[in-house]
Amino acid sequence: MRQIKIGRSLAEQVYDAIVDDICDGALPPATHLRQEELAERLGVSRQPIQQAMVRLKADGMVEERGRRGLFVTLLDRTRMRQHYGVRAALDGYAARIAAEQARLDDSVALAARRDGRAILDAGDAAVAAGAIAEQIRQDEALHQLIYALSGNPMLGFAAEPHWRFLRRAMGDVLRQAEQPRDIWDQHAVILDAVIAGDSTQAERLALAHVEIAADLLAKVLEDETPDAASPPQPESGNTTLTR
Repeated sequence: MRQIKIGRSLAEQVYDAIVDDICDGALPPATHLRQEELAERLGVSRQPIQQAMVRLKADGMVEERGRRGLFVTLLDRTRMRQHYGVRAALDGYAARIAAEQARLDDSVALAARRDGRAILDAGDAAVAAGAIAEQIRQDEALHQLIYALSGNPMLGFAAEPHWRFLRRAMGDVLRQAEQPRDIWDQHAVILDAVIAGDSTQAERLALAHVEIAADLLAKVLEDETPDAASPPQPESGNTTLTR
């Protein structure tokens, strides 16, 4: 786990560092998170750890098990599907409206091409490096770009709580998917449809993209992850934070 540098608030940096490790699989489900160990590894006091834990609990990434402390949660298949369902509606709408804006305004198409291509290149580099957390950051950046291109500022705001949950889910997809490069191929064709101003195609591709991701994760969870409804497994001596 990387050392924290001074810049943004320590609580935000701690949150990002722990989310990265959860998404990368360095902190797998049921890992016991001891605040004093986290503070030592990240080089901070316990206060920003506690602040980050409040946010992580709200996002469903960690859970409190009574006096036993905080643990990385198991992914809930039903909740995952619910989040993806809402995101599909938002992403389909955003892609359609962004394409309409690009058709009406050349500057929108230019921004989509310039900024979108840069994100696609960064995503390709993250795939080549096997950097899962960076792939997730660039994935979200592309969708945030499409929200912005739509001209509707409410879209990014409405999508944010679903992205917070799905960052964790996407980490599981990327670790298990046989061809993570396919995800970026899908991104490229969505972007192409937006740039071309083809609103019907952009919406169709965006909806299909989310559905593919949801189906893939559902299969991963079925094959690899115990159901969230199952009782917690007894804690072993080796479930503490590791790197």
